[in-house]
Amino acid sequence: MHYTIDNLARLVDHTNLHADATEADMEKLCDEARRYHFKMVAINSGQSARCSALLAGTDIHTGAAIGFPLGQMSIAAKAFETQDAIENGANEIDYVVNLTEVKDGNWTYVQDEMEQIVNVCRAASEGREEPIPCKVIFENCLLTDDEKIKLCEIASEVKPAFIKTSTGFSTGGATVHDVRLMREHVCPEVQVKAAGGIRTADAFLDMVRAGATRIGCSAGIPIIRAGPKVPAHDLDPLSPSPQRLQRIELSLDPDADVPLQPFLSLVRPSGERPFRVQYPNNIPL
Repeated sequence: MHYTIDNLARLVDHTNLHADATEADMEKLCDEARRYHFKMVAINSGQSARCSALLAGTDIHTGAAIGFPLGQMSIAAKAFETQDAIENGANEIDYVVNLTEVKDGNWTYVQDEMEQIVNVCRAASEGREEPIPCKVIFENCLLTDDEKIKLCEIASEVKPAFIKTSTGFSTGGATVHDVRLMREHVCPEVQVKAAGGIRTADAFLDMVRAGATRIGCSAGIPIIRAGPKVPAHDLDPLSPSPQRLQRIELSLDPDADVPLQPFLSLVRPSGERPFRVQYPNNIPL
């Protein structure tokens, strides 16, 4: 797929789920999301009203974590928390499955829970320009592959917007293996979100290549600023002498006035001396 820097930024759910996050922390999170044009801020549901107000008038979503991080709440409690978060401005929902019921193989309960929370999101989406996506958090580090596959099969029936690897608060986070497994076993209509422990541009791109279409992380800024190194496409319109280029290296201009002001270091096939052009934000990758 052909990505731009902005496309990559729009894969990021910019995250602060710490229990001790302050009002100033939420203001900083939302300001960063605006500056870098991330897709969403991922926050505890009690911060929904504050963050939705801070992001009013933007296309950045407020994503509330439900039953977080353990998932050890009744279905009714999760459904109420989901509705309350939406009424307070959340327009995305990430909920944690009940892992006790998963480990006990109580798949009827797991499907009922998924259906009820997805249905809250669907009902609240009526009359809105955009539906409210519901993401189902598996917590894969605590599951066997067979359990992950069974959750994928249930999600294929219920069709939440996303299934998600991890909370980031347990014994492990996202892995390429898990993203591939989930993508392979869930239906095409359901997307995969990778979250937990994604701190580098290489790890970010590995998850995207494995099939993730959303990345939950608190390291979105250094990842985007690092500028992943990828093969060049034809950048003829940008070149003073149109040629197919061999390599693009993205780096950040330290003197730029805006956060995403990458430079292209362009190497001509003929081996001529590299030249640099400044080009804002949307860089074909």
